[in-house]
Amino acid sequence: MTAAPAAGPAAVLVGPPGSGKSTVGALLAGRLGRTVRDTDADVERTAGKPISEIFIDEGEAHFRALEADAVRAALTGHDGVVSLGGGAVLDAGTRALLAGLPVVFLDVPLAEAMKRVGLDVSRPLLAVNPRQRWRALMEERRPLYTEVARAVVTTADRTPDEVASAVLDALELTTA
Repeated sequence: MTAAPAAGPAAVLVGPPGSGKSTVGALLAGRLGRTVRDTDADVERTAGKPISEIFIDEGEAHFRALEADAVRAALTGHDGVVSLGGGAVLDAGTRALLAGLPVVFLDVPLAEAMKRVGLDVSRPLLAVNPRQRWRALMEERRPLYTEVARAVVTTADRTPDEVASAVLDALELTTA
């Protein structure tokens, strides 16, 4: 087992679609005077197309392989804030890499997540019956999110700024 680099990420955000990982990640990075790295954006850059097209053209397994590579690169080569795709924790290798890192699970209730993601076609796993599919994803992923997290921050009834403050408090980080 390889130890995490000394200059690893200041914070790693995990959680389901609609939890605010990208938005909160950008706010955290700004407050910490660091940059944010979103692994979904990294995958899209590498593939040269949106995630929804990767799913259609090459399938979920190919996407997950690209995602695992993107996560590995972000966790070992970035000292800012890292926002992981919602399903990144499904990979055992990713979970192993997250051990000992400052990981925060952004927990969001179903109703709030649906307001945020709605019928977003860029989210292929939520394209058909999003409420039921989101619920099923959470049943599968919640134990994995809590397994890798140092802290859990609920986003219910909080603004992104309030969530960012809660993450800073949970990780006992000071701003730049």
